[in-house]
Amino acid sequence: MLNERIKQLRLAYKLNQVEFGRKLGVTKQCVSNWENNNIQPSVEMLVKIADLFSVTTDYLLGRDDKKYLDISSLTDVQIIHIQDIINDIRDR
Repeated sequence: MLNERIKQLRLAYKLNQVEFGRKLGVTKQCVSNWENNNIQPSVEMLVKIADLFSVTTDYLLGRDDKKYLDISSLTDVQIIHIQDIINDIRDR
């Protein structure tokens, strides 16, 4: 599950393995090994990956399917606008 989630998120963010690795300070080979389920990232790296993609470690590990948005720096009006956009997308 972890390998699939990492790859899904990397592709969703339109990052190739080299770009993703650079953001985390690892090689393309390391990313490839994670995605091919050859090795697992360390706990510290798991947290870095979760932070990079704004997801929880539980999401990465397949323990939770919820995704979260960090809206802590937004105003109430901005949050309402985002909620309206989400509602519009769900209604389609």
